[in-house]
Amino acid sequence: MNKTKVIATVGPTTSKEILKSLIINGADVVRINMSYATFDFCRDIINKINEINAELHTYASVMLDTRGPLVRINHISNGGTFLKQNDKIRIFMDNVIGDSTKFSVDYNLVNEVEIGNFITINDGTVELQIIDKGYDYLLCKVLKEGYIKDNNSINIPDVKLNRPFLNSFDKETIKFAHQMNVDFLALSYVSDYEDVLEVNDLLINLKNEHMQIISIIENKAAIDDIDRILKVSDGIMIARGDLGSEVSIERIPGIQKRIIKKCHEKGVIGIVATELLSTLINSEKPTRAEVSDIANAVLDGTDAIVLCGETTMGKYPVETLKTLERVISIAEKDINYDNMIDEAMKEEDVDITSSLAYSVATCAERLKCKAIFAPTMSGYTAKKISKFRPFCPVIAVSPNIDTVKSLALNFGVVPLLINEMKTSDAIIEKSKKIAVDFLMLQPKDKIIITGGYPFKKVKHTNFMKIEEI
Repeated sequence: MNKTKVIATVGPTTSKEILKSLIINGADVVRINMSYATFDFCRDIINKINEINAELHTYASVMLDTRGPLVRINHISNGGTFLKQNDKIRIFMDNVIGDSTKFSVDYNLVNEVEIGNFITINDGTVELQIIDKGYDYLLCKVLKEGYIKDNNSINIPDVKLNRPFLNSFDKETIKFAHQMNVDFLALSYVSDYEDVLEVNDLLINLKNEHMQIISIIENKAAIDDIDRILKVSDGIMIARGDLGSEVSIERIPGIQKRIIKKCHEKGVIGIVATELLSTLINSEKPTRAEVSDIANAVLDGTDAIVLCGETTMGKYPVETLKTLERVISIAEKDINYDNMIDEAMKEEDVDITSSLAYSVATCAERLKCKAIFAPTMSGYTAKKISKFRPFCPVIAVSPNIDTVKSLALNFGVVPLLINEMKTSDAIIEKSKKIAVDFLMLQPKDKIIITGGYPFKKVKHTNFMKIEEI
């Protein structure tokens, strides 16, 4: 039972059988990127997930990515083309069919860029430089050759376009996500905290208190405003692909470590994405560098890791997930849990729930407890305990299915749906039964049960009980 969660991205080739195998083998969240998906596809995938959850008694959650305010390439003949180094290419603002000499984009860039600006495509694998411009086109030189295709996003480093953060499609996506009771909304290409507040306001207007906001960090502006973005987000996803188009790739490891540390200290979900096992798109064996990359993310205290192309277009999606789970399992044995607790306490509020969560985590380690049980209606206590990174699992039991699914990305939390417990004694007995049946604990094994007493009369966690099986 791994503590670091896994997000599996799905695509058009993801059948119900593959989806089921992904969930059985450890996918905590199924992600759909709306840059490449339709509402009909999303509806079909979400319905399938609901069917699988009902069949398997699992609680896999759903994440939707917005398209974001990126500029994207319009249709290219045959779906894509190769741009050769030193060739000239025109980028038109009016829609034309693209080829190796020209393509068009979905936003008028002419008045917002300058001659000499660089343009990167496909996560920076292709690079152009603007050498001239007309009233409806840009003339560029290919500096780094490579393949481009329909719908590729383009980045213009150090240029902030005047495009609104929420376009009409993203607004419809958020309304659709609300209707489908999606659990996590990942916001593409956030630049500052005001972008997040705009989405939060939309969710308030929809009266949606369930959906959590994950801000995707993929540009320099977001890095500069990360502290304020953290304050208004439920989670942060570091998308190393597009980020590598905005900053030098040598900086990305340091940026990743710094942001994950901030997430841990603030109790915000920290997620790492892009190319963690990209070799497995076409191969069955990871490289040593990929294994080290995953292990370092785990050792830094990352809450979740994302599989992108590995599960959307890879030949071995389920095998890739199994490989990831094995690497995570070994890496978690080397986490310095004492240090994690100390780091989490540095910026923690001094209140009853926080103090008790700290005590629970430290006692669990000292007594080598096998599990922590946290009955919860909202998920707040389980999230607090997760922040302190206890070395044993946190079993968050709740009668509320939305609460159960909302905990899918928190480190070490195993959410379970139970019937409502009306007394503290009932909670304790239920926890002990789950410990024996679900965790297969043995006599003399210890568990910690934490909750509020008197039950239903307090708004915070105020007791901790240590039980021996």
